[in-house]
Amino acid sequence: MEASGTDDKVKSMILSAWHNVKYSWVLRTKTYFRRNSPVFLLGKCYHFKFEDSESSPNGSDSGSVTNEDAFGTAEDFRKDFISRIWLTYREEFPLIDGSTWTTDCGWGCTLRTGQMLLAQGLLVHFIGRDWLWPNALDLYRPEADFWLQNSARKLAPIESSYKDIHPYGTESSKPQAAKENEDQNQAAFYHRKIISWFSDHPMADFGIHRLIKLGKHSGKVAGDWYGPAVVSHLLRKAMEDSVDPELQGISIYVAQDCYVFLAFAVYRDDVYDQQDNSDCDKSVLILVPVRLGGERTNTEYFEFVKGILSLEYCLGIIGGRPKQSYYFVGFQDDSLIYMDPHYCQSFVDVSIKDFPLESFHCPSPKKMPFKKMDPSCTIGFYCRNAWDFERVVDELTKVLKSSSKLSYPLFTFVNGHAQDFELDSAPVYEQNDLFTEEEKNRLKSFTTEEFVLL
Repeated sequence: MEASGTDDKVKSMILSAWHNVKYSWVLRTKTYFRRNSPVFLLGKCYHFKFEDSESSPNGSDSGSVTNEDAFGTAEDFRKDFISRIWLTYREEFPLIDGSTWTTDCGWGCTLRTGQMLLAQGLLVHFIGRDWLWPNALDLYRPEADFWLQNSARKLAPIESSYKDIHPYGTESSKPQAAKENEDQNQAAFYHRKIISWFSDHPMADFGIHRLIKLGKHSGKVAGDWYGPAVVSHLLRKAMEDSVDPELQGISIYVAQDCYVFLAFAVYRDDVYDQQDNSDCDKSVLILVPVRLGGERTNTEYFEFVKGILSLEYCLGIIGGRPKQSYYFVGFQDDSLIYMDPHYCQSFVDVSIKDFPLESFHCPSPKKMPFKKMDPSCTIGFYCRNAWDFERVVDELTKVLKSSSKLSYPLFTFVNGHAQDFELDSAPVYEQNDLFTEEEKNRLKSFTTEEFVLL
């Protein structure tokens, strides 16, 4: 037994070293965006048309000015994208309890994409969707640039204009300066606070150590593959267990499989119960596991995915290619825009005052054809209050009806509580159990395929 333990430790160390080398290489591929197609990023629309005469179809800039007023620009898109929190593979963090792992390279990508979706939800909750990181453009690097497709012309004219941009916020008028400074200080506080909740440390509320610990109760260990649905439940449990006072005003709801409706269901009364708490009115992050096809993604669902990512309260999608998880945040034409966790970075000690933030923000977006997307994914939404939830239900119902050409919906909203549709009696909770027996069985049943297609 001792020899076996030593062999496992050596194997783990070799794999860790290999993954650190493999995922520390920066893939410096340029991502191309079409100039004449809108780009959507978590509910916001951007357009990359130039304002000069050459970019206008009839040689004048009048049309492009109208488009620039109607949509955000390429610069606006870059600020917005870089401001999202990027959580990637890390190395040399504290040992994961019960294992020999000090890195998640090669196996933790779905945990990271789940963390990114939750981080976006916390940003919206504490700072708002319109928040932009003041140092976003400072992170821009030419070798990580994205380019525009149109007559082989690239983004150089816009890039040259960056040199004359004043530091963020310096143009504020004096009467507004104090208020803006207060708002910026509060945003900066929560920016760092949110990142600290995802620290690679055993004490972090949503850190990988915490998620692995919760996963043990569903038969998962460090080094295992975690699917989107499993990660959704781990995030929900981590939020429930948090004692941080800042997190008491928010909860996570995960849609449940419903054989009555042949789809995953969001039970409206269960969501209302989470929002109408006796201590305070809670905001709710709704996570919906779905499957967009059988062995491959059905392209009929792309309009649905585009409709979802166009909604302002969408938090993105935990998805990816087969065996590679990505955090999908937007689209252009028939391609998805994503943040990639497959980049190994060094551990950052967030307990240090003014710890560096640069490694938590991605300098460059990536694109992938929708048809290459793995069918198993989880979609996230944010509802600040009950009124928000009603609006979410109305708009999502329209998206589901307008985009679905198949017999069964991807998910549905159901009046009532989940227990109203249970044929068996409600499960009994054990005092020391982190999950109910029903939850354990459900989580254990998830494979890399995630669900049976109905």
